[in-house]
Amino acid sequence: MASPDQGNRTSLPEFILLGFRDLPGLQAPLSLLFLVIYLATMAGNILIVGLVVVNRHLHTPMYFFLGNLSCLETCYSSTLLPRLLAGLLTGDRTVSFAGCLTQYYFFGALVGTECLLLTVMSYDRYVAICNPLHYAARMSDRACLQLAGGSWAGGFLGCLITALPISQLTFCGPNGIDHFFCDLVPLVKLSCDDPRQMETLAFALSLIFSFVPFLLTVASYACILSAILRIPSTAGRHKAFSTCSSHLLVVSVYYGTLLAVYMFPTTDLLRHFKKVLSVAYTVLTPLANPLIYSLRNREVQEALSQARRTWKFGRS
Repeated sequence: MASPDQGNRTSLPEFILLGFRDLPGLQAPLSLLFLVIYLATMAGNILIVGLVVVNRHLHTPMYFFLGNLSCLETCYSSTLLPRLLAGLLTGDRTVSFAGCLTQYYFFGALVGTECLLLTVMSYDRYVAICNPLHYAARMSDRACLQLAGGSWAGGFLGCLITALPISQLTFCGPNGIDHFFCDLVPLVKLSCDDPRQMETLAFALSLIFSFVPFLLTVASYACILSAILRIPSTAGRHKAFSTCSSHLLVVSVYYGTLLAVYMFPTTDLLRHFKKVLSVAYTVLTPLANPLIYSLRNREVQEALSQARRTWKFGRS
């Protein structure tokens, strides 16, 4: 992938994340905002994981996958926000090539894992509503471990396909990354090598790890909605839909922003808009997920109430 004259080039030792440089007067408010979001995201998702582990009523496949999703969100936020906060607070936006590549790898791996995990969660709801008699057999403990483990392994192994070629690229020109984190497209654009092969590879992987899981999720929910509409009673339809409404909302928000960022071409007109969307799915979605599941899920609310009662009893 490298050019023959690489020997005459100097590889850049570091990059500069330009993200919010156009907002010099808002550095302090932005740093405070992102700090609050980070702390709230970590607290909310760790709380969900703790409830799933401690409360025996949540020891079901649906909440097992929810616990995995919340664990993923804590890793997701910790991959991006501490470095962003450091840049906003100190003004030092430089990042080494190794640090940039590491951030991209974990970010890309977690994005792929989340897409696969959301698909697994939609499959769980599909089996529960459309094939309830086979649910126990299809979603056994072993099957759940395999599905969750396969999602994590698929995301981390899949991202190696792009991370390894990026590590071989040569960077000899401008070192300003027009983003607030080390993402694939802005990073490849700075390379002195021909970007077409990497862009084609990135597009193919986006189809495999984003678009295909999105289609499978849509297909699952099409079958779910069809089955719900066939339920004769209104109460039955409401109960069936309530079990998957939270996940459907999370999927809609996440894929809506993710596909808009990566599947549409980057133009000067859309460049700043896509940055805003990037903030939505990288920063706000991990914060929103525990709120959505706790506010819209009766069993999670009951687990929270029980945990509060236990805590108050322990203090008295």
